[in-house]
Amino acid sequence: MAAGESEHWRSNLSNLLSTQQWPEDFKPIVTKLSNGERLSKSDGRFLFNTSDLDSLGQIAYFSKMARYEDQVFFNVNVHINQTNICTLACRFCAFRRGRRADDAYAMEIEEYVSDLRNYADHVDEVHSVGGLHPEWNVEHYSKLFTRVKEQFPNIHIKALTAVEIKHISKLSSLSVRETLQKLKDAGLGSLPGGGAEILDDEVRAIICRGKESSEEYLEIHQTAHELGIPTNCTMLFGTIENIDQRLDHLIKLRELQSITSGFQCFVPYPFLPDDSRLPEAQLATGTEILRVIAVSRLMLDNIPHIKAYRMNIGDEVAELALQYGADDIDGTVQKESIMHLAGSNAPLDHGKAQLAKLVINSGSKPVQRNTIYTSFEEYILPKVPAVQRLRMAAGD
Repeated sequence: MAAGESEHWRSNLSNLLSTQQWPEDFKPIVTKLSNGERLSKSDGRFLFNTSDLDSLGQIAYFSKMARYEDQVFFNVNVHINQTNICTLACRFCAFRRGRRADDAYAMEIEEYVSDLRNYADHVDEVHSVGGLHPEWNVEHYSKLFTRVKEQFPNIHIKALTAVEIKHISKLSSLSVRETLQKLKDAGLGSLPGGGAEILDDEVRAIICRGKESSEEYLEIHQTAHELGIPTNCTMLFGTIENIDQRLDHLIKLRELQSITSGFQCFVPYPFLPDDSRLPEAQLATGTEILRVIAVSRLMLDNIPHIKAYRMNIGDEVAELALQYGADDIDGTVQKESIMHLAGSNAPLDHGKAQLAKLVINSGSKPVQRNTIYTSFEEYILPKVPAVQRLRMAAGD
């Protein structure tokens, strides 16, 4: 099974869809999915506009079940954001700081390694993204990754978004391919996929002027895939984009995946407004978050995993998302700055047992995975010892 996915998932989906009577306006969608056909942009537009969220969610849930049955995947990771100093000032970002800000920080290599040591005994992944530091070139990150792998050889390094790769390559006077190869040689295992925002340059010009273009984002990920570096991909929604722009975003990711098969997981997350600078943002409701996850599951037929990113959407909505097509939930995390500065209140102290309970509460089976979806083990909740109580003395 590739990425834990049933090789017969399309026929499984057809069988599942045949067990239920569907509303008339959903029948063209159901027929396409039953026949293994890819959904079109107009199909996606219908799914985004339908008022029948129950039917949409049920179809997306069947798609998830066809691939993975009742399994939901997680890993044991820690987020370390290496710096908040950034040469850009994206309007939606509450994390970045100018170099002279009182709360600006930049973790030196030994400081980073020392921080990771606090978690190294019980995590298998370190997830690191941060600002565009004006001086940290490929040599800095190569030294960092080499040092991490020397100290913690079993920890997978998932780090650096596409715009960070672009920035590092420019500082280093190297091509993106040369930069990625050097970082891979130093120990980089995968890219997290952040920074896609919306792959529409008109939207990007307003919310993140100066970041990589839509084409550059896709090219950087394609290059990573060609070098054998798997990546995730993302979508930030609920800013100023419209439905067609969301669908164009999904289709662009799907088209690249058809070429490279290098995307492991799609991570949609809504814009969080607190302390940021985008007053015209539309803001997504809980219902809209579930809709986006369901539509993503159905449109992205060739990207194996859809993540409920609880650091952004919170535990309650993440649990619901597992009934709307998501099959993956962000791991134990332990430490995270970017989403929490933007307004997230998701807890950062989840152990495996707490995360597993969230999955079980959704009616699913928790499965611990590695970063690149090649190792899977069902997680069994530890038995809680019976409480010993003193026998009450009999009264007179």
